[in-house]
Amino acid sequence: MVGATVSLLLLLLGLCTAHKPLQTDKVDPTEKEDITTTILRMNNGSSEFLLEGDLYIPKTRNAMKCLNKAFNCLWPKSSDGKVWIPYIISDKYDAEENDAIVTAMKDFHGKTCIRFRPRKEERMYLSFQPRHGCFSAMGRVGEKQVVSLQRFGCVNHGVIQHELLHALGFYHEHTRSDRDNYITILWENIIDHHVYNFNKKDTINLDTPYDYSSIMHYGRGAFGMNRKETLIPYPDSSVEIGQRDGMSEIDVLRVNRLYKCHGY
Repeated sequence: MVGATVSLLLLLLGLCTAHKPLQTDKVDPTEKEDITTTILRMNNGSSEFLLEGDLYIPKTRNAMKCLNKAFNCLWPKSSDGKVWIPYIISDKYDAEENDAIVTAMKDFHGKTCIRFRPRKEERMYLSFQPRHGCFSAMGRVGEKQVVSLQRFGCVNHGVIQHELLHALGFYHEHTRSDRDNYITILWENIIDHHVYNFNKKDTINLDTPYDYSSIMHYGRGAFGMNRKETLIPYPDSSVEIGQRDGMSEIDVLRVNRLYKCHGY
C-alpha cells in the first residue's frame, strides 16, 4: 500500500513538472507593442543618460558634436566604395539571438554600401552587448562602441535596425528640423521631465520627405502621461506611425545618400 502511494505521488509530481513552464522559456512581450513602447519599456531604470530614450551619451567624451553634425562621425568609406564596419557579438546571446542580430545587419548589404563584418584586429568596431535596455551612440564616437540589446525584448529585427541606424548617424524622425509641418506635438501630455526629448534637431534631411513609416519614428504615445498621445500626424491624423518591422524605403535611401553609396 505504501509503495502504491509513493508511486502515485511520483506520478502526480511528474505531471506537474511536465506542465510547469521552464525558467528558460522565452516570452516575447513585444509582439503587440510599437517600437517606442518596447524601447522605452526596456530602457526604464537604465543607469545611462539616454537622450530621446535610447541615444547613449558616453561619459568619457563629449558626443554633442556628433549629435549636431552627423557628418563628423560617419564610418569611413573604403577604396572599394563600401563602408566596412567591424563588429563583435557577445557570447551571452544564444544562437537564435545571434542569428537575429546578423540577419538585421545583412539586410543592409543588399540595399546599401554598408557592410558589417566580424572584427579581426580593427581598432574601431561595434560591440553588441546584452546590457540593460536597447540603446546606441549617435554615429561613430569611440573605439569599442556598444550597441546594447537586452535579451528578451530588444533582440528583434526592428529594434536592432533602429539602433544600427543610430550607430550610422541618424536621429529619430520626430525630432528632424521640419517636423512641425508633419506632426503636432501635444506638449501638455508629455511627462514633465521628458519634454526635452521632443526638441528639434538641426538635421541634415538629405532631400528626403518626412517619413511616417520610418523605423526611426516614435509612436503616438512616446513619453506620454497615463498613455496619452504625444505625437499626432498632420494634417491627416489617421496616418499610422511607429512601425516595428524594419527599415522603410526612405530609411534605406537616406543611408545611401548620407554615405554616398552608388548603384543602390
